[in-house]
Amino acid sequence: MLRFSGSGVSDVGCVRTTNEDSGFVGPYLALVADGVGGAPSGEVASATATQVLVESMLDRLDEQLELLVRSGVESARAALHDEVDRRPTQAGMATTLSLVASDGHRVLVGQLGDSRVYVMAGGALRQATRDHSYVQDLVHDGALSPERADAHPWRHVVTRTVDSHGGPARRQPDLLELALDPGDRILLCTDGLSDVVPEERLRRLLMLPEPEVAAAALTQEALGAGGPDNVTCVVLDVVEGPLSAGRGQWLGAAAERAGAVHARAVPG
Repeated sequence: MLRFSGSGVSDVGCVRTTNEDSGFVGPYLALVADGVGGAPSGEVASATATQVLVESMLDRLDEQLELLVRSGVESARAALHDEVDRRPTQAGMATTLSLVASDGHRVLVGQLGDSRVYVMAGGALRQATRDHSYVQDLVHDGALSPERADAHPWRHVVTRTVDSHGGPARRQPDLLELALDPGDRILLCTDGLSDVVPEERLRRLLMLPEPEVAAAALTQEALGAGGPDNVTCVVLDVVEGPLSAGRGQWLGAAAERAGAVHARAVPG
């Protein structure tokens, strides 16, 4: 049975006063979420989406993964809609979401926004997700070179999120099945890490043997680069073993909302 053994860290960074990131690390589900900047109550959006999606999915991982992820995202979206109904001043709140889920046999990625999933196998690192952002769309269409993308003033404008509104194109997560073997490693991160740490440096730090050490080192690297945004990263080893009853640990804003432990390792 394929499952995850790993750890995560969430840090407010060196500039922000509020952590609008959230995350969860468990043996069959892990995710990061980043409240959208410029929208109200980003920390509420990411924490609510994380909590609702985890509770929606964890007890049903024997179901078909694609349907499970889509229904989890819709449950999270409905929860944001209900939150806005209760507190209209939070209208417009939204969050990115990137997750990996395993049913013991397959591993599926679900993504909305510009939080990323990377896979490292055989020492090689690749980005498994494609950012849902205005600038990435320009690069994909050939209207902007990758070299100019990092300096584009609209590089943080996301085009797909978990929110309480939007048309069908904005609502659907990208779904991607990963072909993984025991010993492969997965990194999930918000843009507070990927924006400031080059990919080669990510790869080198992911070579550290223990996931909790790698997650801590990646976070410190982002902080050392100025930490202009909240930083959340989850490092997972793909392992083979018996079914585990463990649920996992919350990270970031979701930890405070759920009263759970902050940034602790999941037993392997």
